[in-house]
Amino acid sequence: MTDVTSAAAATRLRRSPLHERHTALGAKFAPFGGWEMPLEYAGGGVLKEHTAVRTAVGVFDVSHLGKARVTGPGAADFVNACLSNDLGRIGPGQAQYTLCCDDATGGVVDDIIAYLYADDHVFLIPNAANTAEVVRRLRAAAPESVTVTDEHEAYAVLAVQGPRSAELLGALGLPTGHGYMSFDPAGLGGTELTVCRTGYTGELGYELVVPAEHAVAVWDALFAAGEAFGLRACGLAARDTLRTEMGYPLHGQDLSLEISPVQARSGWAVGWDKPAFWGRDALRAEKAAGPRRTLRGLEAVDRAIPRAGMTVHVGDAQVGTVTSGTFSPTKKQGIALALLDTDAQLADGDLVEIDIRGRRAQMRVTRPPFVHPSVK
Repeated sequence: MTDVTSAAAATRLRRSPLHERHTALGAKFAPFGGWEMPLEYAGGGVLKEHTAVRTAVGVFDVSHLGKARVTGPGAADFVNACLSNDLGRIGPGQAQYTLCCDDATGGVVDDIIAYLYADDHVFLIPNAANTAEVVRRLRAAAPESVTVTDEHEAYAVLAVQGPRSAELLGALGLPTGHGYMSFDPAGLGGTELTVCRTGYTGELGYELVVPAEHAVAVWDALFAAGEAFGLRACGLAARDTLRTEMGYPLHGQDLSLEISPVQARSGWAVGWDKPAFWGRDALRAEKAAGPRRTLRGLEAVDRAIPRAGMTVHVGDAQVGTVTSGTFSPTKKQGIALALLDTDAQLADGDLVEIDIRGRRAQMRVTRPPFVHPSVK
């Protein structure tokens, strides 16, 4: 194999097992975390997809998300000693948002949903681009009794989100009555899958973890039943506007190795009293001293649309940087998450300005979410 061929293979994007279904729906694709994923679909685009999730039901293919399994005696205790949140707060059949932090700095390697099956079985869903690194760190720390398996491409994940999501799944005979952040095994047409009461939109919703070879059959079943409920295929662009309205962080923008959970106001996902987790000493020290910057919300006063990387100002002083910004289809205004200097002593309601290619636009500091959540 030539160097050129090797380079091309190394940069080749992975594809979802549903790629042909997306193509048939006129999807516009974009690279995301090493995958070629649908950004939006023909016949509506971001605004209609966003609205479908807020008012009816949408389905997202999020098969790019990572999957890793930790098994063996003491697996749950091992995961609990590594990741930030306290698995002891939940029981088998429940899920938990948690963070994989760097042990030395407390920076965020990734944010993860952990599914607790049993004391000897934990299933993890990290972000696509960070799966290999999360698995590497866990494997390096695991005792001989614990096995960490990368199952990134073994499963597809379909996120069915919106106020009519339970009606749609119920029409297919799938379970819907379990509580928020819990999961149930189920079957659909001979396919074994897991129905999780999780999501990234702020709406009532479910995520279906499906063996990759059965993803097309489950997708087709959803659409065969979905017309009666207003089902629409939704891409990652709508997923981003929906999560930004909720103030949900995106790793690589609002959380990163340089942005700690203390700065990102994600301390609720840290088991501060646990005897051990990666980054514990660094994070406790930062919490005690107070972070030098914190993640805040911004709402546009005028017609400005903030974007990641734009600087935030009070008069001549730069006081922060936008980490995520978009136009909110629900509020019909620009919204953003921004890291603001704590020394600026900004309160909710204070006015700041963002720099849009040399033009200043007013924003109002606020506390997310920008839209009232309906996840429960």
